[in-house]
Amino acid sequence: MAYPVMFNPFFLFMSLSILLIHLPVHQAVNGGFSVKLIRKNSTHALSQHLMDTKQTNSYAYLGQHLLELSIGTPPVKIYGILDTGSDLIWTQCVPCLNCYKQLDPLFDPKKSSTYTDISCQSDKCHLLIAPACSGENTCDYTYGYADSSVTRGTLASETITFKSSTGQPIQLNKIIFGCGHNNKGTFNDHEMGIIGLAKGPTSLISQIGSSFGGKKFSQCLVPFHTDISISSKMSFGKGSEVLGDGVVSTPLVNGQIGTSYSSLYFVTLQGISVEDTRFQISNNPQTLSKGNMLIDSGTPPTVLQQQLYDQVFNEVRKRVPMSPITDDPDLGPQLCYKTSTNLKGPIITMHFEGADIKLTPIQTFIPPKDGVFCLAFTNTSNGETGTLGNFAQANFLIGYDLEKDVVSFKPTDCTK
Repeated sequence: MAYPVMFNPFFLFMSLSILLIHLPVHQAVNGGFSVKLIRKNSTHALSQHLMDTKQTNSYAYLGQHLLELSIGTPPVKIYGILDTGSDLIWTQCVPCLNCYKQLDPLFDPKKSSTYTDISCQSDKCHLLIAPACSGENTCDYTYGYADSSVTRGTLASETITFKSSTGQPIQLNKIIFGCGHNNKGTFNDHEMGIIGLAKGPTSLISQIGSSFGGKKFSQCLVPFHTDISISSKMSFGKGSEVLGDGVVSTPLVNGQIGTSYSSLYFVTLQGISVEDTRFQISNNPQTLSKGNMLIDSGTPPTVLQQQLYDQVFNEVRKRVPMSPITDDPDLGPQLCYKTSTNLKGPIITMHFEGADIKLTPIQTFIPPKDGVFCLAFTNTSNGETGTLGNFAQANFLIGYDLEKDVVSFKPTDCTK
């Protein structure tokens, strides 16, 4: 998202959307990758291939969701933060001059036969707002996020390997990514980089969509504190559509063309209900405008404009038949309760244009420590854009169709 969000220690999770000031947003075109499983002159092979949904695994860890990709030749697994709020795919690379610690080995481009630096003269490099050129004539990038995390490195192309729903490997060549040699921020040791899934041309979905039946994908995020050994599937292209009973859809609203907003997923929030009590969006014309809510898998809590947040906070407090915690300095002003079992809180309904999303306590109350559950919402000023964070997105099969400009939700147990 376009603004920093301040949290107490419980919410010290990173917001991984594009930083709109100071640092450039980088762009690149589709690198002409091919799908090795398909003969170019075989229409039958293409139709058969499109019946096999392209998939990969995602895992929950410390408030973020890690997407598994295999990169290079031979393939090396990386686990990057699944981020619908940014465009760049990047991972930490050898040599890492100033990098955060990670458990798995860094990606070594010298060990891959398909790694290629992008030159300063390349059209891909010149699409950057502020390209830099190294002494080796390679295109360098700098990419920043709203929590002040930054990655710097070399723009390159590589082969990425996925599996189809039939279990067959699928290799896509010349995928643009950032080989990060200088990375800092609030990353933990399981996070090897970020997989940008917004609409910009360097995002994963923009680069692979045309080879798999369209720019569309679906995700199913497991709830917070799910064991990291439990994975869920993320699907791309034809076959990833969210269909069937219980599906609701809301239109995507395009951000301002020519800005970083243009690549993000905005929807229109009309109000929120706590059980049967409904609160409308403020009469402020700015907050009533189309596209007043960002869907961002890289931001854990849901962020509401101050007035709406206060109304929801007070109503939830009235509905929970317990006394909130008021004497824990680690929790600050958050609405938290002590309980040895999952909190039985009210149903909170997000009223989007054309789609009501019902959130249960597993999506709205998060345990920051044993025996404590806190409301997973926070606030921003009344004039700012809100955010539907990944806590609230858990246990929904969510489908993004970039060609129809629509996002769909279906309640689903994502752990199964």
